[in-house]
Amino acid sequence: MEQQEEMSFWDHLEELRWTLFRSVLALFIFAIVGFAFMSGSNGLFDRVVLAPCNSYFIFYRWLCSLNQWLVDKSPMFDVLPDFCNDNFHVDIINIKLASQFFTHMTTSFWLALVLTFPYLMWEVWKFIRPALYEDEKKNVRWVFLLGTIMFFIGCAVGYFTVFPMTLRFLATYELSANITEQVSLDSYMDNFLMLIFVMGVVFEMPLVSWLLSKMGLLKRSFFHRYRRHAIVGLLVAAAFITPSSDPFTLSFVFFPLYGLYELSAFFVKKDEDDEEEEDEEQE
Repeated sequence: MEQQEEMSFWDHLEELRWTLFRSVLALFIFAIVGFAFMSGSNGLFDRVVLAPCNSYFIFYRWLCSLNQWLVDKSPMFDVLPDFCNDNFHVDIINIKLASQFFTHMTTSFWLALVLTFPYLMWEVWKFIRPALYEDEKKNVRWVFLLGTIMFFIGCAVGYFTVFPMTLRFLATYELSANITEQVSLDSYMDNFLMLIFVMGVVFEMPLVSWLLSKMGLLKRSFFHRYRRHAIVGLLVAAAFITPSSDPFTLSFVFFPLYGLYELSAFFVKKDEDDEEEEDEEQE
């Protein structure tokens, strides 16, 4: 195999410049496309972003069917929140003159960021690949692929479960009957984007754990030692993300988070003592 010619500092800088240029160009193009398809009665904003504000949202319909199926099996399961209420609707109001325009722009940008995420990861991979050895290239290639998949799974969990459950609870919470519930556009979008992208980042936890393990900073014994603490912490985090009092709503956030914790432990290298014990048992 021919040895690749070593690049100078200025060659690396030039390659970085073109990497950033292609990445920004892809974001710009997808943002323009998203901007064009975002508005209108059948646009992405109404059909995707505002979909959890209505009772016909797919997750509400699924939970309604699940609740009815459980109740048909046994009346004792009639403890879930009522997701079959066809009158559920959240009114979104705008109180700032330029909010709709800036929301149109920012939402188009975040949509472009999600859609171009695989391409951006490929650009990063292409930039760092020449500096890696052959065995490192194989490992890092799978790291980028896994990271991209986990990010999309996290965003999907945030959009289809975490945000709708949070919205439904907070929008129906009543402090006083004299208060009219109206949600501002800025408040809705802040929570919408935050919860979805936070879940996308949280689902990168196995990848981060694997990288820390490769650096020798994290061992599997850490997860075993602090499992009880992690369960309590994840319950608190789930309660904070979905401030609901019923365990059903809480479990929709807690179990994916706990699954990520165990998956992270799986990707982390075992301690040397544990490996020696396994070798002794096999002998």
